[in-house]
Amino acid sequence: MSQQPVDPDEVSDALGEELVRIARKSVEYYFENRALMPTPQGLDPLLLRPGAAFVTIETYEGETRSLRGCIGFIEPIKPLVRSVIEVAVEAAFNDPRFMPMERGELDAVTFEVSVLSKLEEAPRTPEGRKAFVTIGRDGLVVERGFYRGLLLPEVPVENMWDVETFLSETCIKAGLWPDCWYDERVKVYRFRTAAWLEERPKGRVVRRNLAEEYRKALEARGLLTQST
Repeated sequence: MSQQPVDPDEVSDALGEELVRIARKSVEYYFENRALMPTPQGLDPLLLRPGAAFVTIETYEGETRSLRGCIGFIEPIKPLVRSVIEVAVEAAFNDPRFMPMERGELDAVTFEVSVLSKLEEAPRTPEGRKAFVTIGRDGLVVERGFYRGLLLPEVPVENMWDVETFLSETCIKAGLWPDCWYDERVKVYRFRTAAWLEERPKGRVVRRNLAEEYRKALEARGLLTQST
């Protein structure tokens, strides 16, 4: 079996849906057994290759969502399916921003799985970094010494940030100053994702098209004409 890390472009919608279902089952299993779920049998070999992934859990109220937990692996240190199983539990129970999930919440939350590409380092100049990042395609990692912060590509889309704001917010996430990305001693990386989420709790799983979400949001605010 190949040990080449999984690239998000390799993951079909069918496998993306399977990963979302596995993320939910992992949390359900943990409620029942207080242990991590074993790896399911008969999986596509791609899911057994090393893969980096994040699981995002959101509370679903009407048509609105609010973050309930989000944790992941930046590097492909484990088989992709194991990454999803483990970080789903971490997102549900160990995200320091939230109290551990209660069983009654399972019918009111949605699961999203993001599969990450390898990191690509940005140029060291501010202008080079701005040109390096595309909203709707890239996530960011900012790093200096022991300080490290990551924001998924979904975040600037959902918050309607431009590139400079995205860079600054990632600096803040790393515990650094907002304009740290001007400093060539600070490393900036981009990565791509493919993401699938439940449209509603336990509902249909769809692939997110972040570039299209961003375009529609800009149009809705009158910041982009339909002919652009």
